[in-house]
Amino acid sequence: MRYISTRGQAPALSFEEVVLTGMASDGGLYVPETVPQLSYEELADMAGCSYAEIAFRVMKPYVGGEIDDETFRGIVRDAYRTFSHDAVVPLNQLDANHYLLELFHGPTLAFKDVALQLLGRLLDHFLAKRGERAVIMGATSGDTGSAAIEGCRHCDNLDIFILHPHERVSEVQRRQMTSVLADNVFNIAIEGNFDDAQAMVKASFADQSFLNGTRLVAVNSINWARIMAQIVYYVASAVALGAPHRKASFCVPSANFGNVFAGYMAYRMGLPVERFVIATNANDILHRTLADNDFSKRDLVATLAPSMDIVVSSNFERLLFEAYQRDGKAVAELLERFQDEPTALAEAPLSRLRECFASHSVDDATILEVIREAHQRTQEILDPHTATGYRAAERERGDESVPMITLATAHPAKFAEAVVKAGFPGVPLPPHMEDLLEREERYTVLPAELSAVQAFVAENRR
Repeated sequence: MRYISTRGQAPALSFEEVVLTGMASDGGLYVPETVPQLSYEELADMAGCSYAEIAFRVMKPYVGGEIDDETFRGIVRDAYRTFSHDAVVPLNQLDANHYLLELFHGPTLAFKDVALQLLGRLLDHFLAKRGERAVIMGATSGDTGSAAIEGCRHCDNLDIFILHPHERVSEVQRRQMTSVLADNVFNIAIEGNFDDAQAMVKASFADQSFLNGTRLVAVNSINWARIMAQIVYYVASAVALGAPHRKASFCVPSANFGNVFAGYMAYRMGLPVERFVIATNANDILHRTLADNDFSKRDLVATLAPSMDIVVSSNFERLLFEAYQRDGKAVAELLERFQDEPTALAEAPLSRLRECFASHSVDDATILEVIREAHQRTQEILDPHTATGYRAAERERGDESVPMITLATAHPAKFAEAVVKAGFPGVPLPPHMEDLLEREERYTVLPAELSAVQAFVAENRR
């Protein structure tokens, strides 16, 4: 298996190289050169398998033999032993044919754990094999940071630096990152927004000279291994509801687009999917693009669903590459125009996207309304991000005979402020986190300046 850049000007890499590289040298994102296929029989044979076994079968073709089967099975099993539910990502029935896929049973109570518990182990495996150390730099709008820290805190060969927007994540999200006092963990609060943090991470990957030869590794969803690991739960949930003998639909709370792109890759591999519904909050570039062909930046709006407060959706580039039939030059030109002016997709690529995707945007008032309504109808308390998905799934459901699976991306206790605003007394943290708000914190506040951030990383790496 080889991996190519969405902009067509970077060298093709192996799986090991792409895990350790992250972003392509031409500014693009890596995708598989060919998409492996799961046959009808292979999908049917997954019925009744454990999550770890399904994960091994789905991901093995992407690894391309670069890790022997016994070692890779062990890595996968170890990653998912950290989850508190035996099913890892259980399905929860809401009505006759609408289900929640609960992705929040990992160590940090968010869907990012599914990929990052695996990625940390993959990175440590490859670095140990090479006898190298590396520095991780990542930007987070809330959940990625704590999941990355939890996935990498015990890694012998990694130092991890996570940038989050100062005072723009929930208290639980912040403390999940800043109360990890390991020697290889560094939290940086940026005096700006997520896009400022993400831009500095991207700039650091483009020019790594500030590290004097130490490898810089990405754990954001620009890293292909994150997408690969997320493909699995689309396959596992659809098989649990009857695939490949019948189709499923998925509704995905979306911002950076990595989660829903993983679903699209499951579809490309052969999973029978009726439609994907993209749910956004008020930061609705994905909805505007699909609904109105308005592919343009707007000012960031702070919402009750802060993990979705993103202006530039990085992983959308991967889908554009497919929509433009893998024309890297066309994708690069489109994204160059996007940086400077409002733009639009060509008609043929847009039509291709609309064949698979629908979308819906939800504002803060509706989020609160949905949290109340969903509890009244199902006795479930949804976090604000999952609430956007609940409403979008109902509005864009399509054929009601097809199971609709809404991805529950975070535990409601992570966003107690929104739950309280909706009229509930709050949601208790699970036992392993019940003292979180009393734990000691450690983080550094820095201006949104690339030079300041890079100097801090260079000075503090081990």
